[in-house]
Amino acid sequence: MSALEQLPEIDNGLLRFLTCGSVDDGKSTLIGRLLFDTKTILADTMNAIEKTSAKRGMTAVDLSLLTDGLQAEREQGITIDVAYRYFTTGTRKYIIADAPGHEQYTRNMVTAASTANLAIILIDARKGVLTQTRRHSYLASLVGIPHLLVAVNKMDLVDYDEATFERIKADYLAFAAQLGIKDVRFIPISALAGDMIVDRGARLDWYKGPTLLEILEAAPAAHTESAENFRLPVQFVCRPHDSANPALHDYRGFMGRVESGEIRVGDAVTVLPSGAASKVKAISIGTEQLERAIHEQSITLLLEDEIDISRGDMIVKSAEAPAVVKQIDATVCWLSETPMSPARTYLVRHTTREAKAKIAKIDYRLDVNTLERQSVTSLAMNDIARLTLKLAQPIVADRYATNRATGAFIIIDESTNNTVGAGMIG
Repeated sequence: MSALEQLPEIDNGLLRFLTCGSVDDGKSTLIGRLLFDTKTILADTMNAIEKTSAKRGMTAVDLSLLTDGLQAEREQGITIDVAYRYFTTGTRKYIIADAPGHEQYTRNMVTAASTANLAIILIDARKGVLTQTRRHSYLASLVGIPHLLVAVNKMDLVDYDEATFERIKADYLAFAAQLGIKDVRFIPISALAGDMIVDRGARLDWYKGPTLLEILEAAPAAHTESAENFRLPVQFVCRPHDSANPALHDYRGFMGRVESGEIRVGDAVTVLPSGAASKVKAISIGTEQLERAIHEQSITLLLEDEIDISRGDMIVKSAEAPAVVKQIDATVCWLSETPMSPARTYLVRHTTREAKAKIAKIDYRLDVNTLERQSVTSLAMNDIARLTLKLAQPIVADRYATNRATGAFIIIDESTNNTVGAGMIG
């Protein structure tokens, strides 16, 4: 019986996780191995990658082809875009993001990491901790991924040597201490041979910890590790007009996605930025009436009082109100090929609210390879910087470290409507 078949029939919730590391550390092969060993590959997909592997003269199936879906990636043998894959083990569902390893694709990695709750940092056992390993670890920490798993891959190429694994572990821990990374685990694996991925294999008997899949199965899902404040950005105000049903004339439902926390009928709420207060009269999803709503549910909320509310407002519990601000200090990753210009006006989109913004100052640009702070007057693509934005309209903001949904925003170029930056408040 395989390790997968021995897993208990429980549901630990959806887990979004990221694989990252230096080029050729085996990220795509690791994901391919996970999909293959958990038996979640369709027969036609398997036939296609078998044919492609044979054309390349390989004697075994190249499992990395399961994620390297772009033609440019297959020709170059590297990962360029973020490849997302979905699978289930019967005990939980997963969304995997395979992030690019090259420095010039930093923006892709930041995008993939923004929703992940766990990151797998791959390290080639032959090469040890590299500059790109440090860079991706810093970026994972920067975007608030709470759990890091360092997978020392290609152990088959160092004869499954325990001393090599322990040396890499010590090197990484010394680096992690500089960044203040605390929750980090280590596992030796061979993605190519399948050792310690789903099944333990017979060649890493000195490692007594869980397999990679067992770690993933037990990892906490998002919104489950600590109590969160209730945040409901209003997306739409529902006011139906039906002449055949006069009762609907007084109906006013506030629709949106619960970004965090929970709400119950009767709870006291405050609408921001106006500060108007009321109580929850009813909660519904479609035609279903609820007594309670939780994070990531899209709901309609009815209040006891007539309050002027529109798209972009935020409904919060009265005792948990965040700050309403017109100036934010943030860490920003610049995504556009067009450099940032402090002389220009941009549009900041925060939850469902938009506000015009100016760059008040750039404190520093961070060299993600050396963590050196550099003085700059503008930002180029893939730059990460600390800066201050002044807004024309107020936003309702939390610190990103407290709430990743209400502490994040994007910057839009008004002339092209392109997303040119992504930021984290705090």
